[in-house]
Amino acid sequence: MSSVTPLRRSRRLSPGGMGTMRLALLGTGTVGSAFVARYQSLRERQVALPKLAWLANSRAARSCGNAPVDALAQVNAAAQGESGGLQPWAETEGLHAGDVLVDATASDAVANWHAEWLARGVHVVTANKLGRGAQLARAQAIDDARHAGNAAYGDSATVGAGLPLLSSLRALVAGGDHVHAVEGVLSGSMAWLFHHYDGIRPFSDWVRQARAAGYTEPDPRIDLSGEDVRRKLLILARSAGFALCSERVQIAPLLPESLAAASADTLDAGLSQLDVPLRERFEQALAAGERLCFVGRFDADGASVGLRSLPVGHPLLGGCGTDNRVAIRSDRYREQPLLIQGPGAGAEVTAAALLDDVLRIAAG
Repeated sequence: MSSVTPLRRSRRLSPGGMGTMRLALLGTGTVGSAFVARYQSLRERQVALPKLAWLANSRAARSCGNAPVDALAQVNAAAQGESGGLQPWAETEGLHAGDVLVDATASDAVANWHAEWLARGVHVVTANKLGRGAQLARAQAIDDARHAGNAAYGDSATVGAGLPLLSSLRALVAGGDHVHAVEGVLSGSMAWLFHHYDGIRPFSDWVRQARAAGYTEPDPRIDLSGEDVRRKLLILARSAGFALCSERVQIAPLLPESLAAASADTLDAGLSQLDVPLRERFEQALAAGERLCFVGRFDADGASVGLRSLPVGHPLLGGCGTDNRVAIRSDRYREQPLLIQGPGAGAEVTAAALLDDVLRIAAG
């Protein structure tokens, strides 16, 4: 199943462009950079997009003019502490009702502004899971602000890198269906790791390779701890109508406490602490004729995240690479779950999901 909604090729730039709607991008790392590259590519193909007015990171901000790629290079080259003329995540005067703010950060401070922007009528498109995937009160504030400001909240990039997971859950609920349980491989990085891990090459080597490829968070402990999957579970559960608090998600992390508490400088060397425990888990699963799978699940009784040993043929073992594979059980899909599968990690598919949401908002 494709992770990207096909663009309507008949839509072309009109003389007035997209009217007065403007884009602003926060976050210029791997995802933000991929967003700018895809934006530029779509513009060259004459796909109708709002003007990318400015972009910023935690160090600097730049007006894009007609050269967003140049502005991206400038902010990424900015020295720490350089002032770009505005506080990137607290900018207010330059955003007006009808504009679109794209959050390509992983910043809690930025996520805290989502409700503020929405209440003022600024549309928010985000890959930042901390908006609806952290405190329940913040998620509820975002929903309230979205209605109050008559603004859109595009969050398809937060879970499944644009796979139709959130849209499917919301459509089921809107149609009167009752979701009973959702479980799946929700981390593209963890899917990739356990698809490749063979019990021979040290697990820590695979983690380093996944980080270099951009599959994990910059700090892979966010993935290995289960925190990334917890955030996604919260977003999915809340979209399905469950007022799930983060404290109710039980996590069995792969990380030993010493590695979880390690400094960034010692993290890489400390990854070797994972090798022996993971090899033992792998050999146990192999002896039982099973495979390891990092799974998140929620139902009416709560939620859990952790490594499971699943029998060959289990519905969640059908993916490969960075695939997410998610099973949804509801009144409609009680006997046979609805399965959704596709690439769930990578800057390119995440950037595509962000731009898909921008296009949907711009189309009205």
